[in-house]
Amino acid sequence: MKATQQLHDLGQSIWLDNITRDLLNKGTLKFYIDELSVTGLTSNPTIFDQAIKNSLAYDPAIREKLAKDKSSEDLFFDLAMEDLIRAADLFRPIFDRTNGVDGWVSLEVSPLLAYDTVTTLAAAKELYARAARPNLFIKIPGTKEGLPAIEEAIFAGVPVNVTLLFSREQYLAAAKAFLRGIERRLDAGLNPNVGSVASVFVSRWDAAVAGKIPAELNNQLGIAIANRIYKAYRDLLASPRWQRTYNAGARPQRLLWASTGTKDPKASDVLYIKALAAPFTVNTMPEATLKAVADHGELGSIMAAGGGNCEEVIRQFAKAGIKVDALAMQLQEEGARSFVKSWNDLMTVIDSKSSALKLAA
Repeated sequence: MKATQQLHDLGQSIWLDNITRDLLNKGTLKFYIDELSVTGLTSNPTIFDQAIKNSLAYDPAIREKLAKDKSSEDLFFDLAMEDLIRAADLFRPIFDRTNGVDGWVSLEVSPLLAYDTVTTLAAAKELYARAARPNLFIKIPGTKEGLPAIEEAIFAGVPVNVTLLFSREQYLAAAKAFLRGIERRLDAGLNPNVGSVASVFVSRWDAAVAGKIPAELNNQLGIAIANRIYKAYRDLLASPRWQRTYNAGARPQRLLWASTGTKDPKASDVLYIKALAAPFTVNTMPEATLKAVADHGELGSIMAAGGGNCEEVIRQFAKAGIKVDALAMQLQEEGARSFVKSWNDLMTVIDSKSSALKLAA
């Protein structure tokens, strides 16, 4: 049995951290669904930047839309929406079969809005309505300014993938924003069943401390932080406040492991996949990682609900001079800047392609 099937049987959803028009046109995504137990996918500006830059598949659509004199941003959202609607339709049978637990795709609001609550909320509502698909998450960053937008989006019935979470504290803030939105829906007599995931970035922790710690601590911080967050997640699910909402018909916000591709060439290509195997979670994997997991036969043990020895490991990093709380904030800020850079690169790629296609017309 493939390890991907083992993860699925364990109760962990496998989502692909990629989308391209070629994946759709060539049937590759359908193959991943049918053969590798993939039950959803995520996207971000970096993914679309690479997809549009490295493929001719988008050229006909860009050429067709040029006559409408749209901005690069509007043109991008047209292209992204076309891809994600097709993907959402591929996953729709899974969404229907699992009563909306699985079968999701994700589209991110412009990362330029990461620190703008009002505009983020407006964009989230507009994109979700435009897609007209129930299994589309709108990605909103879990920044301080993003938290009110998350609460308001959930209250408005917009499913949210909270992104750019690194620490237990950031996760809990996002989870409580989700919960407030659900409780407000209940108070207003609205259906509380609004989907959400909280995306925790893992491997960036280890990349950030590489070369700054004793060798025996390499590639351990991200997993320790993930275990700390998993404990908080399990504790929150068991709390009376959350269980009251579930009893009223709400669905739990699931924990999603993001940034699970191994950055260290000396480490196992399935390092984070094996370490983060846990029921009632999602693991979103780059294509290379997904294929590596499928090739490995055994997973090992599942995550401990109590966090295992994560606090002792984190103390070892503190002794080595790593200030975890400060680093969490730094990673979130760097992540937001990274997405802005990718967004600007993406706009440049679209401008460049548009100019070239105009000249060739």
